Amino acid sequence: MDPIRLPESDLESIEASVRKLLDQSAQQARQLDSLAATPAPMPFAGFPMPGLPGMPAPVLPPEPKPILELDGEAKENELDSLTDWVEDFLMPVYGAEITTAAPWCEQWQEHLEVVAWLHALWMAYQQHKDPEAGPSGMFVWHRDFLTHAMAAVRGAGGPLSACQTDPDRPAHRLLCGPGRSTRQATVEGDDTDRVSEAAS
Repeated sequence: MDPIRLPESDLESIEASVRKLLDQSAQQARQLDSLAATPAPMPFAGFPMPGLPGMPAPVLPPEPKPILELDGEAKENELDSLTDWVEDFLMPVYGAEITTAAPWCEQWQEHLEVVAWLHALWMAYQQHKDPEAGPSGMFVWHRDFLTHAMAAVRGAGGPLSACQTDPDRPAHRLLCGPGRSTRQATVEGDDTDRVSEAAS
């Protein structure tokens, strides 16, 4: 076959098209390289925005736990902080007089019910004194938490009723709580009887 000769103008046009295709190919290769590389740090990385890719999740403080659910050192530390709040703030301000109608105990930390009530009251205090609670936060704490908790802890028939009623004569006594259900003992007794019958 005879070689095909193209006019000079057509050759220049084909050469320009090839050059253009090579440039586009090189540009696409650079884009692929940049996408495969480690992403650059995003702006505002210090301000987490949940839901946006590449943004770190916000670090939330641990949820507070009731003191009776804590163990070991965590419980001791929480009890120390609670004691400071009760003795430096709560009782001097809201303790009123110690009477038979409003007893108190210098060893209140040994009364688990009292510890639970006062810890819940303290956690509510921390929540309602926070600026986010608004100007009425402390009023809500007084109305909904303080009065009720103090009545439960220091009531005449409450957990401290066998303790101190005269500030000059300190006393401490833990009241006997309810025992185990008799149903459990009955069920275990029935099982023992069945085993005895089966053996004979």
